[in-house]
Amino acid sequence: MSAIAAATELDCKGLNCPLPILKTKKAIDALQSGEVLKMMATDPGSVNDMASWANRTGNEVVEHTEDGGTHTFFIRKK
Repeated sequence: MSAIAAATELDCKGLNCPLPILKTKKAIDALQSGEVLKMMATDPGSVNDMASWANRTGNEVVEHTEDGGTHTFFIRKK
């Protein structure tokens, strides 16, 4: 269990690329600068996709964990 407080959560389990990234972008756009989004995905490609997306957009992946095939990302809006 993470100690990071998320402003909102996004469940992308069962979705394949590019849907987790598209839904994450939409959810991040709705947040204020500095707020954190918790996003969960089962697509193993989401690990590289989220790192690339965050690097490209300036948002920060604060934490990434994996448990039983579910990847959980905490992303802070720039």
